[in-house]
Amino acid sequence: MEMKYEVTVTAIGNLARTFLMNNQSVILLDEGIRPNLSEMVVEHTGGELKGEIKKGDKVKIGIAEYTVVTVGDDVNQNIKEEGHCTLVFNAEGTMPGQLILKGKGQPILSLGQKIEIYKK
Repeated sequence: MEMKYEVTVTAIGNLARTFLMNNQSVILLDEGIRPNLSEMVVEHTGGELKGEIKKGDKVKIGIAEYTVVTVGDDVNQNIKEEGHCTLVFNAEGTMPGQLILKGKGQPILSLGQKIEIYKK
């Protein structure tokens, strides 16, 4: 297993769970980077992107695991700069900052949870 990115959830905005339920998505952002967005995002510790995220990679959130099916054009650069991307669960299409994932259901978000992106 080749670890590409690993961070820990430090805050979950009040609207982040609503976005997950209604839009099947979670917006990730390094903690403290944009305080004006804190209500909408899942903030996490800073992390180093050690390899480009590609189709077929795995994303693990707590115990839930997903497969990357589409990587938006801006995802890798945004993660390098601000730990930012939108995770979209079991949906179609893509926007430049989105990572489209397939797996069972949606993750349960909690503080202290690890988010890992790796190649199996």
